[in-house]
Amino acid sequence: MSTSPVIVALDFPDQASAMALVEQLQPSLCRLKVGKELFTRLGPGFVEKLVAAGFDVFLDLKFHDIPNTVAAACDAAADLGVWMMNLHASGGRKMMETARERLAGKSHQPKLIAVTILTSLGEADIHEVGFQGTTGENVLRLAALAESSGLDGVVCSPLEAAAIRAQAGNDFLLVTPGVRPAPAPLDDQKRVMTPADAMQAGSSYLVIGRPVTAAEDPLRALQEINANLPAYVS
Repeated sequence: MSTSPVIVALDFPDQASAMALVEQLQPSLCRLKVGKELFTRLGPGFVEKLVAAGFDVFLDLKFHDIPNTVAAACDAAADLGVWMMNLHASGGRKMMETARERLAGKSHQPKLIAVTILTSLGEADIHEVGFQGTTGENVLRLAALAESSGLDGVVCSPLEAAAIRAQAGNDFLLVTPGVRPAPAPLDDQKRVMTPADAMQAGSSYLVIGRPVTAAEDPLRALQEINANLPAYVS
């Protein structure tokens, strides 16, 4: 198991591209995130391949459906041996509690976390889809709902990490995309922070994509990020 808080996002369109990167990395230096595109193209077998190679895998499929359907999906994901999976907190208490209960009966119990507000969404975006109040207020409300529903943590922007940490305490996991080492470009993220600042703010794990995956030397880029993290244990 990696002692680094970095989760490298495998946002690639095919197996060859993804494995070309994976083969340059080490399980002791990072975990891996498999999202919707790669999972849809390659299926469960690809996830099992990463697990067999020794990597902790965060299956980032953001389940959101009726409670029994989400619980069954979480059950199936656990059978792949993943380390962590997620669902949308906006799916409601019953959905989250049912998923949590289903995983409690498994011999392998992955971490189950909830998405609050996607980091690509700004204030105008959340108002357009019907959320009232500020982004921060909605994140805190959904994080509290996830915690009271028995989940292990949430996905959130690093900009909201300190407020959630103050609200939820030290044991609640905060997984933060929107992390960019300076002076990396923002790409499609709107609420961002550097890795070291995100850890200082209370993040538990950092999802980092292009600053590693698009680097000329991905392993060196990963090592440099780890070296600048105060909580990293080599």
